[in-house]
Parts: sequence; C-alpha cells; structure tokens
Amino acid sequence: MPDSVTVADLAKNVRLSVLQGEEYLDRPITTSDICRPALEFAGYFKHYPAMRIQLLGITETSFAKEIGHEKRKEYLERMCMPATPCFVVSTDLPVMPELKAAAKAAHIPILGTPLTSSRILGNMTSYLVARLAKRQSLHGVLVDIAGVGVLITGDSGVGKSETALELVRRGHRLVADDRVEVYARDEQTLVGEAPMILEHLMEIRGIGIINVMTLYGSGAVMPQDTIDLIVHLETWTPDTHFDRLGDRGDTQMILDVEVPKVSVPVKTGRNLAIIIESAAMNYRAETMGYDATKTFDENLNRLIKQNSQANQTGGSHD
Repeated sequence: MPDSVTVADLAKNVRLSVLQGEEYLDRPITTSDICRPALEFAGYFKHYPAMRIQLLGITETSFAKEIGHEKRKEYLERMCMPATPCFVVSTDLPVMPELKAAAKAAHIPILGTPLTSSRILGNMTSYLVARLAKRQSLHGVLVDIAGVGVLITGDSGVGKSETALELVRRGHRLVADDRVEVYARDEQTLVGEAPMILEHLMEIRGIGIINVMTLYGSGAVMPQDTIDLIVHLETWTPDTHFDRLGDRGDTQMILDVEVPKVSVPVKTGRNLAIIIESAAMNYRAETMGYDATKTFDENLNRLIKQNSQANQTGGSHD
C-alpha cells in the first residue's frame, strides 16, 4: 500500500518553510498532482482540483493582484476547501493578505520557498510520486552491480542471499534482501527498496541475520535503486532448456513496466556471483549499443559465406 504523507512530511523532505498554520501540518496529502491555479483567479471553479497542493508563483500572484481586492478575497476563500492540503508560495514572494485570512479561517497551512515554481514543482512531484505510488512486494534480492539494478529471483533455498553476499564482497551494493518493495517512478522505470524492518539486513542460512552495513561499511548498501534487469535462478535439470545464445529477449511485467529477464541454471560448481555480474555487464553493454549475440551471428554468417565461396571455387577446378 502507498505510504501516507502529511504536509509536515512534505515540508521536512522538500525543505519548505512554514509561513503560517504550523498547527495544521498534520493535514494529509493524497495525490502527487500539483495545481498552479489560473482559471480559478478568473472565477472558474467547475473543475477545481481541491485535493491537490496549490502552488502560487510569480505568474499566479501577479494575475491575482490585477483582479481587485474583493474578487481576490472571494476566489481565495473558494480555493480553501476542506480537502486542500496546503498552499505553497515560491520565489520568496510575499503572501497575499487575502490568502493569509482565507487559509487561517480554513485551517490550511501556507508554506514558502526561495526556489522558482518550476524547481519546487519538480522537487515536490518527485517526492510525492515516490511516497504515494502504488507498491508491490516481491520475493527476491536487489543488488546494484556497477550501476545496474539487478533483481535476483528464484525459489526459496536456491541461493539468492548467498549469491548477493558474494556480490557485496566483490564490491557491489545491497539494496534489499528477501522482500523488495517496488514502485513505478514512471511508465518505464521501476524502483526497489527494502522494507524499513529489513533495511541493510540479510538472512544467511546457517548463520542467521547479518547487518551488511556493519560488516562491510556504508559503501556496501544503497537505500533504493532502479530495477534494470531480472536474473531468475532455476535449479538445473537435464530436461530443462536454457537459452545459450541470449537471443530470446525474455521480459517480465511488474506494475505495467516491462523488465528484461534472464534465467540462470543453478548447478554444483557454478559461480553464480560471477555469472550474474557478467549478465549485468552484458546488459550495460547492450544499452550502450553492443550486442554480443548479434556479433556472433554476423561472424557465423561471414564464416558460412566464406566456406560457401571456397567450396564454389574448389568445385570450379574439377
């Protein structure tokens, strides 16, 4: 479930100053959408998004000053609805007296910032999307391998945590073990993080719970990471077919985001950490335009063509 967010949380995490209404900072914020009121200052309230944060910048304030005191007072009072979480005034602009009075009467806090409207809009949206986005809990281990977020999945006991621990020993960073809380930052980007109760912790069979940050330092952990690649560990059996050329292009849908996926057979004697590390490096190379499978196909086709030409040349001498 999405986290609940209050105006106090927003002010603390986005570094907003409380200009008025400090006693009302417990008001809830239920959407990451933010309103920059424009038509409202022209008296149009048919589709007024009252549940959104109301952001007032230079443009909104300048226009409001031109409509006269009585209209400004009326419109600002209508904007102070029970569902309105707060007003944010950007660019260190002075708060209009009519807004102060209307917000005080409606118990709505007013926050301020020296940042421009565009900057604070981006900051607030990023924070609220991360806090309010729909979340899905996945069974697996999330590790950052040289900038590639790799989600390691597989049946219980297949060796996910032990493999992740070896990756940490090789200089990579743990994000989450056992449970990964996932949300979609946008239509193409998934972000994973550890539940608060499991942050920095790993369970290793035969040892128990270990704190990775305590044992390996702060450089061995990350609070969150994008999920760029899924590596699924499967117990090897003779009758199971595994992709040998890497040309299947398997993917997995998580929260409507398609993520590349590779399946790795687990067999005695295989160094899974090195294999997963190589899979991450290969993924990174592919995103930079290098495709090893394509290179192999080109080399194979060239060899076939050369052999065919050689056979034709040899046959013409007979």
